[in-house]
Amino acid sequence: MTERKNKISASIMCADLLNLSGQIKELEESGIDMLHIDIMDGSFVPNLTFGPDFVNAIKKITKLPLDIHLLMDHPRVILRSMNFDSRDIVTIHAECKESIMENAAFVKQRGARFGLALNPDSSIEEIKKYLPYIDVVLLMLIIPGFAGSSLIHGIMEKVGETRRFLDTHHFDNIEIAVDGSVSPERARYMRDLGATIFVGGTAGIFKKEKALKETVKNFNLQIND
Repeated sequence: MTERKNKISASIMCADLLNLSGQIKELEESGIDMLHIDIMDGSFVPNLTFGPDFVNAIKKITKLPLDIHLLMDHPRVILRSMNFDSRDIVTIHAECKESIMENAAFVKQRGARFGLALNPDSSIEEIKKYLPYIDVVLLMLIIPGFAGSSLIHGIMEKVGETRRFLDTHHFDNIEIAVDGSVSPERARYMRDLGATIFVGGTAGIFKKEKALKETVKNFNLQIND
């Protein structure tokens, strides 16, 4: 079985956007593994967040890998407007309205890792025909669109189901990422089920009463002990 390092991907939409460069520096110093950037179109989910210019600007101020998550019906144009490279993960949704294969090929041509995300009510079977092209499966644990949403009851068990599905089909190289209300304690539980990338937002990293170096350290202790 492939050996994997457990990693924290800090959700930028939960950061202090008026002090973003400062917070990114703090995250770098705390030992965070990557930055998770949600790009929403107001259609696939009822919210608008960042765009390609934002991603390109972040690229200029950090050497951290970017974990770019496109919650969009039509990600093609945005994908082709962003700067990303071999350090990064670029994820689109299995439920989008465009060709998964075409977008996956473009991401891989640029040298990045390709992720395919599943909403909570989508079956893991939906990714079966794309397995040879996937590097990361991102499982949504909440109804996507807004930070601070509640975890769906029983959804964490989907991590174990996904790990078994991937291993059974001989794709143990594919990592599992989890996103939505991921506390350090929940991350530890999902780590034991097979997740290796944990998107940390308000439930795990960005807590008003605690410093980032403290929350990242606590999170790391839960997933890497």
